Amino acid sequence: MKLSEHQELKQAILSLPVKEKDKLLLRLVAKDKVLTERLHFMLLEDESNLEERVGHLEAEIKDVCEALRTQPKLTAKDVLLSLRKLNKEINHFAKVTKSDFEEIRLKLQVLKHAPLKFKFKLFSSARNYEQTLASYVVKSVLNIHKKFVKLHEDLRFDLTGDFNELLEHIYQSDAAFTAKELKLPKEI
Repeated sequence: MKLSEHQELKQAILSLPVKEKDKLLLRLVAKDKVLTERLHFMLLEDESNLEERVGHLEAEIKDVCEALRTQPKLTAKDVLLSLRKLNKEINHFAKVTKSDFEEIRLKLQVLKHAPLKFKFKLFSSARNYEQTLASYVVKSVLNIHKKFVKLHEDLRFDLTGDFNELLEHIYQSDAAFTAKELKLPKEI
């Protein structure tokens, strides 16, 4: 049930006494972890906390990508699992902070530093992990591009170099065929 579809309910909620509304609001917030974190961020944190969150994610991205590059028998499955985990954390960060610029910048950083060439292949009759990874990376970049074009032109200018580096990285990797197939641009 959506509140916008029930105007009488909306009016009844608005006419509740302040104490009753506060009690209901606190009960609702307690049921949703992301909403609780979002309210905490909005009401109790400032710009330095955003920088701290970004710094923490950047350090984790650097550690994960370095661990992947130094792994002796790296496979596409390993990279895919790590990318999905990092992407999940960045998505959570974006839900809490609503910072589109930082979300895009972090996702570009993850994909730009992720290894996309492999010496070893994981043979599986059920799944081709190299193709799955290539498809995941290219579709992720296409989604990032959709958000990128909605940014203010000054912010887009700041991210253009990183975006072009990522596109070059993809077209020099095993994902190049998939990128061509899904019409990923070669340059912004």
